[in-house]
Amino acid sequence: MNMSLSVQNISCLRAGRAIFENLSFDLKKGDCLVLRGPNGSGKTTLLKTLAGILPSATGEIHCDPAQISYAGHLDAIKAQLTVRENLTFWAGIYDAGNLDRVLSEFDLTTLADRYGQTLSAGQRRRLGLARMILTECQIWLLDEPTNSLDAEHAAIFAKAVNKHCSNGGVAVLSSHIDLHIPNTQTLDLSDFAPTGATETDPFLQGGFS
Repeated sequence: MNMSLSVQNISCLRAGRAIFENLSFDLKKGDCLVLRGPNGSGKTTLLKTLAGILPSATGEIHCDPAQISYAGHLDAIKAQLTVRENLTFWAGIYDAGNLDRVLSEFDLTTLADRYGQTLSAGQRRRLGLARMILTECQIWLLDEPTNSLDAEHAAIFAKAVNKHCSNGGVAVLSSHIDLHIPNTQTLDLSDFAPTGATETDPFLQGGFS
């Protein structure tokens, strides 16, 4: 069976020190993987590595990079644009035509004419996450996506992830809370903690294919 995202024996460094090593997993269409582990175990590092932002020190990542959409701690919105204008900007980049549906799904319709700089932290986070649907990418990578969200909107987000996976997408996310997404797998990064310090050049060996 062809995998949408295959990770083989990757190790990652930060400041020359191994964060995790020999990590492998395979995800097929429809899978959702939740990353667990204490602070510093490498959840953000892994997501950035999967997104191609950081290199892996060893191993290989097999996927189509063009199908990856990444949402980190920053919401990537323009403060001087309205909610609708922000989404219109992203819709133009990805040639997406589902703007009104996205506004509705993330409970943003009543905020459509509000400027980004006037939004609360939770509203900004919802706007940033709404971008994921507009991309229509197959693989979602999400770093603590429910930060600043109340219980109601965390549930709305979980519903969006479930729908994405039900439609054949893949999601990898870090979260300290249970989002009650069906058929979720978990991966504890502390299980891949290094046995010793590593000084391998982080720009060698790793990569996409």
